[in-house]
Amino acid sequence: MEDDLAEFCRREHRRLVAALHLLCGSLPMAEDLAQETLARVCRDWKRVRGMDAPGAYAHRIAVNLATSAFRRRAAERRAHVRSGPAATVSAAPDSATAVAVREALAKLRPEQRRVLVLRYFLGYSVAETAEVLGQPVGTVKTHALRGLSALRGELGTSVTAADMEMRNA
Repeated sequence: MEDDLAEFCRREHRRLVAALHLLCGSLPMAEDLAQETLARVCRDWKRVRGMDAPGAYAHRIAVNLATSAFRRRAAERRAHVRSGPAATVSAAPDSATAVAVREALAKLRPEQRRVLVLRYFLGYSVAETAEVLGQPVGTVKTHALRGLSALRGELGTSVTAADMEMRNA
């Protein structure tokens, strides 16, 4: 049982961090959220290990945690309007393409960003994405279509699934 959990955590940690980095735009925040996600999975491992898709369950937790973090961050910004914008520090330099894609994703509506990350970055099917997000399949398809269209417009290029593939370099 403990070996299964350790293997699950090793396998999913990198995917969680990578997906959350795209969702949040911040590697340190992504790492924190991934750690919190795995802590919750560990806490409930007896129940989670019996699920059909424990990885999808973990990603659902991660998306929910990210959404909560966005809400907290927005509330903090409103509370500190007079203080001015906070400086952001990047942990490691990214390629120009990665920065451009991350900036374009950040401009999308949150629901579109979540769908694109799950569908094209993590490679979930439409049905799996719908399950993770708790949305109808048609809604996922609509968000994917509109999100890709917005990305194409923002990047001034053709964005394909290959552009959104998970790259763990």
